[in-house]
Amino acid sequence: MFRGKIVELSKNDNIELNIDALTSEGSGVGRYDGLAVFVNDTVPGDRIIAHIIKRSKNYAIGKIDKVISPSSSRIESDCPYSQKCGGCSFRNMTYDEELKYKLSRVNDSLERIGHLDIKAEEIISAESVDHYRNKAQYPVSICDSELFAGFYAYKSHRIIPCSDCRLQPEEFEQGIKAFEKWVEAADVTSYDENTGRGLLRHIYFRKGFATNELMACAVINGDSIPKADLLIELLLERLPNLKSVVLNINKNKTNVILGKNSKTIWGSDTISDMLLGKRFVISPNSFYQVNHSQCERLYEKARKYAGLTGNEVLLDLYCGVGTIGLTMADRVKQLVGIEIIPQAIENAKINAELNGITNSKFICADAAKGADLLKKEGIKPDIVILDPPRKGCDKALLDTVEQMSPKKIVYVSCDSATLARDLEILKNKDYITQSVTAVDMFPRTPHVEAVALIIKNKVNR
Repeated sequence: MFRGKIVELSKNDNIELNIDALTSEGSGVGRYDGLAVFVNDTVPGDRIIAHIIKRSKNYAIGKIDKVISPSSSRIESDCPYSQKCGGCSFRNMTYDEELKYKLSRVNDSLERIGHLDIKAEEIISAESVDHYRNKAQYPVSICDSELFAGFYAYKSHRIIPCSDCRLQPEEFEQGIKAFEKWVEAADVTSYDENTGRGLLRHIYFRKGFATNELMACAVINGDSIPKADLLIELLLERLPNLKSVVLNINKNKTNVILGKNSKTIWGSDTISDMLLGKRFVISPNSFYQVNHSQCERLYEKARKYAGLTGNEVLLDLYCGVGTIGLTMADRVKQLVGIEIIPQAIENAKINAELNGITNSKFICADAAKGADLLKKEGIKPDIVILDPPRKGCDKALLDTVEQMSPKKIVYVSCDSATLARDLEILKNKDYITQSVTAVDMFPRTPHVEAVALIIKNKVNR
């Protein structure tokens, strides 16, 4: 928080500004007489003229009026949409600089939030920064039977039309073109958040990168769609590897994308993919890491941290479709997975059967409640895998894990801030963070993944 003299700075002022840092969302930060000024589409090292568009008591927000001298790390964005949609904050920055920032962000969280005397060993870079996502969810708007599909502008629900995003596989663009023809022919309406009326809410694709199998999903505010056969025909014309066409039913007045229920109108209920030699089936609602090649590197690091000998009971919390645990199952005595989404648990059981894994069991429950059930059954894990959502682990879950007293915890995180917070909590429970590795799971975006090895303090065992 800024605490100093009141800076004479107002909306619509133009100021010279040196950009010297980045926020967790990828915006540049400069100081004007000590006051923080945030400017999108800037790179540390830029000297700019910033036009002030908002002035608050403790900060200001500006936009670039002119770049006086560019940073040595600044490059031209190769995407015409990047400045508008805000998804790829780092398209104007060299990849080496992006990696340095992400590693420093993880280490800053460990020190500042977790108060830990440890740094990440490395950041595992991606082989490719383009077309790596195996999932895309496109918000839509339809005007005069013309479909506009893309992504929301930064901090808004204004759609930036973009069917050829550089992060998505090229097949997804072909799928959008099929939906465009169907919308026009079937006179489809788009969902209106204000009125709760209209049919089509989102268009959703998934791809198995190892199998090339594709799923197309229409998220609808209803139970059926007009001219379903035509949509299927148009999709098949564009997508030869199409395996599944699904309707996801979401009638709730909410900004949550997917509803709980889906129905298949053509092909299979699932698609499949391969990870570290194991086959997995994936449903519309199932969690599955979006970057296939980086996911394998992340899981390999998690497996190395686990240090399995074949004699352990492994507990995989937040297990999703079972990916992490099942890639380790042939190196443990027993695998137990816990997940709150019923469809994901069913997929996990199928995945175990597909891979001939007989030493696993999967429980559908909230992670904290499921762990408590195991405790009551007398199942005592030697190693616990934690892979929580962005908000991190609930205190009740960490309390239950402490009571189970595993020898090791391997924590996979998509938010270094909540990871650091939870590592400090575990430290106070006598668990010592031994190693951390950052993984660039989402190149060109501000997000970074990390995996940590936490060991029970032997002195006090």
